[in-house]
Amino acid sequence: MSDEHWMRRALALAQHAETRGEVPVGAVLVRDEAVLGEGFNQPISSHDATAHAEIIALRAATRVSENYRLPGSTLYVTLEPCAMCAGALVHARVERVVIAAPEPRAGAGGSVLNVLSNPQLNHRCTVEFGLFEQESADLLRQFFRSRR
Repeated sequence: MSDEHWMRRALALAQHAETRGEVPVGAVLVRDEAVLGEGFNQPISSHDATAHAEIIALRAATRVSENYRLPGSTLYVTLEPCAMCAGALVHARVERVVIAAPEPRAGAGGSVLNVLSNPQLNHRCTVEFGLFEQESADLLRQFFRSRR
């Protein structure tokens, strides 16, 4: 399956997060054309600051694979990961991160910080930006506009 297929799935998860009153971010973690884990933002409903889409997808993937390391995997995420999520992706040895929209205030995939591919760390993720960027950005703008 294509990158577009997996990012569409991540966007559907982001839309689901929005219906629950959460910031619309979705993530799908894939290896060998199979979903290892997926998630959507849930910090508000779960009362858990760590319940970001990427962390939920990582937790599911590590349970399925019975390993805290996920070499050869790709994460598709609708918004650039924060420092917490980027650090977790590096520790999990995720190979590739495909990001729809940059996060100009707190992004740690290269926008504000460069955690995902920092040469000082012992693992670096390949990072790609822009797949369905407009769709993701529109979803986020619409969500925050409705909150104001």
